[in-house]
Amino acid sequence: MKIFDKRNKGRGGWEPDRILRRENKGETPMGLLEFAASVLPDAKRGDLKKWLKFGHFAVDGRVATAFDSPVSPGSVMELNFTRPFVVFHHPRLKLVYEDDDIIVVDKGYGLLSVGTDSSKKSNVETAYSILREYVKSIHPSNKIFIVHRLDRDTSGLMVFAKTMEAKEALQHNWNNMVLERKYVALLDGELEKESGEIRSHLAETVQHEVYSTEDPSEGKLAVTRYKVRRIGKGHTLAEFSLDTGRKNQIRVHARDLGCPITGDKRYGNGSGPLHRLALHAETLRFAHPVSRQDMNFTSPVPSLFYKFI
Repeated sequence: MKIFDKRNKGRGGWEPDRILRRENKGETPMGLLEFAASVLPDAKRGDLKKWLKFGHFAVDGRVATAFDSPVSPGSVMELNFTRPFVVFHHPRLKLVYEDDDIIVVDKGYGLLSVGTDSSKKSNVETAYSILREYVKSIHPSNKIFIVHRLDRDTSGLMVFAKTMEAKEALQHNWNNMVLERKYVALLDGELEKESGEIRSHLAETVQHEVYSTEDPSEGKLAVTRYKVRRIGKGHTLAEFSLDTGRKNQIRVHARDLGCPITGDKRYGNGSGPLHRLALHAETLRFAHPVSRQDMNFTSPVPSLFYKFI
């Protein structure tokens, strides 16, 4: 879990952290408590142990609470005198990467990306609300911006922006900024071809159900490429890559192939043996909205997907 500096409200307002940073410039590793004592010779050992116990120490950007946590040559120890470091932890959302501009997370299935009108009224937790609470715990002026969405029951990788500039750069240039998006799905049925392309125009009914049409005036063009990974027991494990990013695109195109996604109640055959929609956003590769660095992330395919092949 990565740590970040936190500001908290005191009598005089938002008090900045006082953080000591020291690098191990020696040639041998040292235990954390031993190293802290060497750079803080006047500190009481009881204070060092207390800070250690409550998460005031970090080594190379990660909270350390064990006295013998190694501080290797070149490693940097941080000690927050003001308060413990903020650590992001949530059972349904994993923080994969964070910098000043973006946050990449691995979303669990069953978690909304962002609130709907009905979920907002009932205060349902979403990926957005979880991250908003997190960034504001670091500083109350911090913000989080939604860039794209995953369906509630789709798991896997998402990117959020921390600044309006990053949000606009990603959204306005999405097709150019995103270098690769790969999904993996367990399908009901066995695909005949090992690979192929589905191309159709997607439209939406008043009941918000998406469907394919050949009429370009009725819907928007959607292009999905697929490749079979495994076949067995009446199921197919397939990967999907998107040339376009339409609502429910993979789910509708899988149905068009005659092999809907396992567990798809809207476009498939019902709940299925996994008791979830068997769709996972495995790969997300994009150009960083500020530095233009190639950012490439992969999330392991849920092991349950392999159980029924």
